[in-house]
Amino acid sequence: MFYMSLLTVKDLTHGFGDRAIFEDVSFRLLKGEHIGLIGANGEGKSSFMNIITGKLEPDAGTITWSKHARIGYLDQNADLSEGMTMRDVLRTAFQYLFDMEAEMNGLFAKMGEVGTDELEELLEETGRLQDSLTSNDFYIIDAKVEEVANGLGLDEIGLDRGVDELSGGQRTKVLLAKLLLEKPDILLLDEPTNFLDVEHIEWLRKYLLEYDHAFILISHDITFLNSVVNLIYHMENQQLTRYPGDYNEFLRVYEMRKQQLESAYNKQQKEISSLKTFVAKNKANAATSKLATSRQKKLDKMDVIELDSEKPKPKFHFKEARTAGRYLFETNELVIGYDEPLSRPLSLEMERGQKLALSGANGIGKTTLLRSILGEITPVSGSVQLGDHLHIGYFEQELKETTDKTCIDEIWDEFPHFTQHEVRSSLARCGLTKKHIESKVRVLSGGEKAKVRLCKLINKETNLLILDEPTNHLDVDAKAELKRALKDYKGSVLLISHEPEFYQDIVTDVWNCEDWTTKVF
Repeated sequence: MFYMSLLTVKDLTHGFGDRAIFEDVSFRLLKGEHIGLIGANGEGKSSFMNIITGKLEPDAGTITWSKHARIGYLDQNADLSEGMTMRDVLRTAFQYLFDMEAEMNGLFAKMGEVGTDELEELLEETGRLQDSLTSNDFYIIDAKVEEVANGLGLDEIGLDRGVDELSGGQRTKVLLAKLLLEKPDILLLDEPTNFLDVEHIEWLRKYLLEYDHAFILISHDITFLNSVVNLIYHMENQQLTRYPGDYNEFLRVYEMRKQQLESAYNKQQKEISSLKTFVAKNKANAATSKLATSRQKKLDKMDVIELDSEKPKPKFHFKEARTAGRYLFETNELVIGYDEPLSRPLSLEMERGQKLALSGANGIGKTTLLRSILGEITPVSGSVQLGDHLHIGYFEQELKETTDKTCIDEIWDEFPHFTQHEVRSSLARCGLTKKHIESKVRVLSGGEKAKVRLCKLINKETNLLILDEPTNHLDVDAKAELKRALKDYKGSVLLISHEPEFYQDIVTDVWNCEDWTTKVF
């Protein structure tokens, strides 16, 4: 059976400075394929997306899209036009239909000015446009907008709210909703679940399972990835390798191939050692020199197996401060919010030794509660009392500024007493390579930036860690290591995460913020 290629990539080579990202990579996307694009942080997944969508120019190679293919791309760093409401933005997904309606209305207006023959033609053309509008659900656009908005939780924020009032996560949800409404032939999704809560991830999972067209999905959420893809492309050491099946099947085949290669490598290394020893012992002996020459020729012709260099695995260990007092914080009739209350009055307390997760839908005030406890936001009413001897480490979900510093300077500015060796060692322990460490922070991938921020956190003495979506952008190895480190941490933890698989083995309690919110569900 012949399947049409929607995208063909040939001999793609790309790098940043002296850091190679791809080397002669080839790739095909066929109609109906649901691809998971995976790989460790910094291997070039987002760069690949930017290259195939024309945002980045490759050093070499060709990218060919099928003619007339409509492409939709959810970019981690995409922006929205100011001055529009969320509803306005979502309705632009149907702009081509509004243009069609305007064309049809123009033809209707023209009908009073033409003769019989031309009128017949105009009636035929308006009929065709009318049929096209009907078949594309033009007359139920608002219902479709509401359906997708509800599925992703945008109705909870309010569709008539201006996009300039939204957080980064809410903006990403709006862009995702618009993309799904456009129903492109090829959907390109870069970590779409990062700003979704459990309920909305489940809605997106069902949506993608029923999606008739092709998509390429970057995600470190293995449960989600496994449930929607039928093909894996693995990015490692400047190469892109195809694995049919889901992530679990990829892992099985990948490990098997790795073991086979290591076994062949070890066998060959023994043979090389034996040949070299024979040549060294016998080349000077007249009686055996011909045999030595023969062995040397065999050595020279041998296709030597090389193992890929092991990527540094992160190793997180949180430094612990002196023991805190019994109560870490207490709230008295605390009402959180900005212009209007987001919660009923809360009287909460957290004791030393507790590890808590905040759960609940996005937009109900989980981050606002953290920031209110930290004193970054003035509450609507009520108060927060922090405990004695607190040493807090805070991991923010969204950073407010972009820096032009290198990773080394970023850590050195925070810990000026460190030697350069200590700075480099700390960053390396977080899974960053020498080239990452010497790069500017702003050119790093989302996962690499998160590792730089975690590097600051593990080098600070703390007895309370407050973590807002710490796993966003982290690859599988980093996520597993962070989970281990938090389980081992003797201090207390207060965290927000949309991944129950990540936190359920760490925490002692889960606080469901939906029990306190003023939002209606």
